[in-house]
Amino acid sequence: MSAMIVSCCTISATSNKEKISMVEFEIIKAEEVKFGRNNFIEVSRKKAVTDNNETEFISIARGFYLTDGEKGWKSSITLPSEDDKREKIADLIKTI
Repeated sequence: MSAMIVSCCTISATSNKEKISMVEFEIIKAEEVKFGRNNFIEVSRKKAVTDNNETEFISIARGFYLTDGEKGWKSSITLPSEDDKREKIADLIKTI
């Protein structure tokens, strides 16, 4: 899978001024686990890029396939970047 870039913006307000920053999300790698008739879980490594910073993160999203084959999204979660936290989460998933 080649990298995909999605742009959006964030707006933060401080006092009477608003700061608008563009954020680009690059999908570095993504894998799907299909389940049910029409659903999937996507686990992906992404990068959020702003003018000042780049941050990599792991995202887990639940989605479904539309009738035309496109993906629709229901919800997502971003995992912490610390390896020990991700290992703890993985262990909990395996044992719960």
